[in-house]
Amino acid sequence: MKSPVVKRSIVVAGHKTSVSLEEAFWNGMKEISGLRNMTLSELVGEIDSNRQQGNLSSAIRLFVLDYFRTRAMPAAAGPDARPQA
Repeated sequence: MKSPVVKRSIVVAGHKTSVSLEEAFWNGMKEISGLRNMTLSELVGEIDSNRQQGNLSSAIRLFVLDYFRTRAMPAAAGPDARPQA
């Protein structure tokens, strides 16, 4: 059985590194970088420079999860939703 994790090489801050992510996270990263008009390498560099701890793959997964979760929250709450205190 083929592993769902895909390992790719990417240049971050001028250094080549490899990142292992599931295909869904690679697709999410491509979508985000396209919406921001930046390259995948630039987006990964931004994530890398802002991470507090953990490895780069984990930081990317958390970034993508947070990005799409944040975008989904207003839609899921509905137009009449009020902020919780």
